[in-house]
Amino acid sequence: MPAITSIRPVLLSAPYADAENMEVRVALPSGWRTTGLVEVTLDDGTTGIGEGYLAVFAPHVFRETVELVSPYLVGKDADDLVGRYRDLVLITGYWSLQGAARHVVSAVETALVDAAAKRRGVPAYALFGDRSPGRQVPEGLRLYASGGDSAAPLAMRCEIAAVAELGIDLFKIRARGHEVAKAAWTLREAARVGIGIAVDMAQNLAEPGQTVEETLAFLEGVRAASDQPVRFLEEALGPANVSGHPALRSAAGCPVAGGEIVTTAAELVGRVEAGWYDLVQPDATVVGGVGQTLEVFDSAREHGVDCVVHCWGSAVCQAANYHAAFAAGGRLAEWPLPTYPLRSELLVEPFRVEDGVLAPPTAPGLGVRLTDEVERRFPFREDAVYRCLAPLPDPVPGVWAVG
Repeated sequence: MPAITSIRPVLLSAPYADAENMEVRVALPSGWRTTGLVEVTLDDGTTGIGEGYLAVFAPHVFRETVELVSPYLVGKDADDLVGRYRDLVLITGYWSLQGAARHVVSAVETALVDAAAKRRGVPAYALFGDRSPGRQVPEGLRLYASGGDSAAPLAMRCEIAAVAELGIDLFKIRARGHEVAKAAWTLREAARVGIGIAVDMAQNLAEPGQTVEETLAFLEGVRAASDQPVRFLEEALGPANVSGHPALRSAAGCPVAGGEIVTTAAELVGRVEAGWYDLVQPDATVVGGVGQTLEVFDSAREHGVDCVVHCWGSAVCQAANYHAAFAAGGRLAEWPLPTYPLRSELLVEPFRVEDGVLAPPTAPGLGVRLTDEVERRFPFREDAVYRCLAPLPDPVPGVWAVG
């Protein structure tokens, strides 16, 4: 039995995107972003790495929660992934059955998955291939590029060019309810190089949030200004209006996506069963880890819904979600476009993308590593914390006019 000997939280901060990125302008004015990792060490010296998305917003909460749960797990069997997940739920469930602690559960579970696969000398997705007869590891995973938060056309053209260079033909942009002109401009511009556009309306942090009626008005405006279809619409309703998804789905005229901030597989499965989404988007760094992500895949398959992993963190986040998608027979996954060194510096081998398709990883485990050099180069910065209350700037009239 490989026993857990230590669990260590690690906070890293690195430069993120550029000054033309709206997320930087509004939420990360320092230009730096934080990633929260967990390093699990076993008694045979094997280490595993996991990530929890919480650290982007509350790094100290992430670190303290990891340190709280760690003593309960030291000495226990690291290979019993289900048992350790249940332990984590019991430790945190009374005070955070949903919410912040679930990100820590995600990080620890993912780190144990990484360690278990490393011990066996296989990629992490190979641990899960026989859990369901419906799962079959695909030869490749088609990617959609995710970014499109540029503040002006010139920077957006650069993003479109980067998507084309990757051979990806689907690009998800950020456009809020007042940004009809931006969405329509990008639809037209991207179509010139054969790239379709999906729209993330970024309502997962909005309060008061957008309604079904306001969302439909946005879509009507976009269609009036562009003859290109919206490939899918994501996070279109505010937190107080999420139950409107079935009505939105029936009236939108394009696929409806969501689920990235949901912290339990049970809730996401319930949404799938209730007909909320055409595309459900679990994130292994949020929903409880790789195993819980696979639960969402299984439900989505049963109900004829596409399951498309969300991954907006570091390379550890990407790897955890991609391995889940390969294990579950996924067809499409998110590829984050903004530059962030922690999306490359933590990899054992680069992700192999050709013609917009990600090849199955071959390195043992998740294919990630945490070195002393990386910790020295990217120490945590107190000014690298996401600001959730910062208001969006007023739109500049005419900036997205046809020209």
